[in-house]
Amino acid sequence: MRLPVPRPRSLAAQLFAMQVVLVAVVVAGCAVFAYLTDRKQAVETATRQSTATASAVAKSPSVVAAARSADPTALLQPYTEALRKDSGVTFVVIMAPDGTRWTHPEPAEIGRTYLGHIEPAVKGRMFSETHLGVLGPSVRTVAPVYAGGRVVALVSAGITIEKISEQVREQVTALLGMAGAALALGGVGTYVINARLRRHTHGMNATELSRMHDYHEAALHAVSEGLVMLDGQRRIALINDGARELLGLRDADAVGSSAADLGLPPPLTGALLSSRPRVDELHLTADRVLVVNTRPVVGGERRGTMATLRDRTELQALSGELDSERGFTQALRSQAHEAANRLHTVVSLIELGRADEAVQFATAELELAQALTDRVVAAVAEPVLAALLLGKAAQANERGVELVLTADSRIDDGLLPGTVPSRDLVTILGNLIDNAVEAASAKALESPAGRARVTVTAAAQDGELLVRVADSGPGVPDDEREAVFGRGWSTRGAGRGLGLALVRQAAHRNRGAIEVGRGPDGGASFTVRLPLARTETPA
Repeated sequence: MRLPVPRPRSLAAQLFAMQVVLVAVVVAGCAVFAYLTDRKQAVETATRQSTATASAVAKSPSVVAAARSADPTALLQPYTEALRKDSGVTFVVIMAPDGTRWTHPEPAEIGRTYLGHIEPAVKGRMFSETHLGVLGPSVRTVAPVYAGGRVVALVSAGITIEKISEQVREQVTALLGMAGAALALGGVGTYVINARLRRHTHGMNATELSRMHDYHEAALHAVSEGLVMLDGQRRIALINDGARELLGLRDADAVGSSAADLGLPPPLTGALLSSRPRVDELHLTADRVLVVNTRPVVGGERRGTMATLRDRTELQALSGELDSERGFTQALRSQAHEAANRLHTVVSLIELGRADEAVQFATAELELAQALTDRVVAAVAEPVLAALLLGKAAQANERGVELVLTADSRIDDGLLPGTVPSRDLVTILGNLIDNAVEAASAKALESPAGRARVTVTAAAQDGELLVRVADSGPGVPDDEREAVFGRGWSTRGAGRGLGLALVRQAAHRNRGAIEVGRGPDGGASFTVRLPLARTETPA
């Protein structure tokens, strides 16, 4: 039977155990150090205390007088006992220069020889030592008593090691109590901190966290969509390769930068900084159409925002082409219907015996249509633009708008370089004509007496492609000439206003420029200039 392998402890548990051991070692080390320090200080204190006592006794006039009396013990024993109790020392012994005790805490020891060294004191020098005496090991000081310039007695004052140890034990007991309290407090603090860490790491151990980080990094850089994580201060906390590419930040160190400082278009910056979720919003950068989704990251408090970015540039271009094809289809359907009506008219005139009028009516319509076709084909040899102009002319005619190609329009076949994609040309010219037809048609409905017309100029000259579309509509106010290129600006209601933004984006993508002014018919005039030769971008 295979025994289950125990799961490694979580990172929080490992840190908790390590911190508890560390705190215990630190507290124990501090306790040992404090014990040794206290013991050393206790010995030093006992030495100073015994020295002070012995020195004071040796200098006392009553002691000098008693030492020269016939019975020193009778005079000194009560004095030394009272002094011993008051000064806190263990013993005060006064003796003759030969070491015979005159006083002692134990009366039976009086008259016996002092246990310890007295030679330095006999020679007149006070000294301290630790020695084994009648009361046990003690720290003692021996001082000489002078009378008439000679040593007449010796004084020994001391404190036993046992008493010193008792004092140290009291201090150590208090120290151990404080150390235990510090250890308990450190343990509680460590537990609280690691409980918080456990919540943040979801109980995973170091190996699991490392593995998750590796998976996270691999998944982050593998997805083609852009992923951007903003922290609570709206700074870039995380960004993958896809987002760098879509936002044009490939060469920039964006992590740690504020989203407001990335140089993105204001609407896109506003979406990233917004506190409310955004769902499938279209935003334009200099070169791309992006679908943006944002969602706040919460966990008891707002922690930031997660944003996903999808590139819709190609899809938007295809959608524009599809709209153009749909418009062409509707125009052809309308033309087929109109041709059927004209055919019925011709047949009816023939049945009525008016053949000449029937021929005149049929050829007039053919000449008008053929004249426009011949004019476009002769001026614009580029097949994509020619087909687009013919289709847009048919659409405009269905809406009662005359589309006119100016006399100075001329684009020879093969003149446009391959660096200018046909799709961008369709985006530019198609959107400009659609907007112009819409404006001219709306103005004509308001003023039926007016003439709805759209004038198109398409010419390759002086090393650039010039596309100008002017209409007879109401025009663009001077204070809104820059705003018209923003996403969402439209005079046709909500859900519109992307066409001019796409035109400017296509022009920028091909290193061109777009201008807006007033046309000859009083309406708006949009002019796009695209360089025909690719130039290097200045450093």
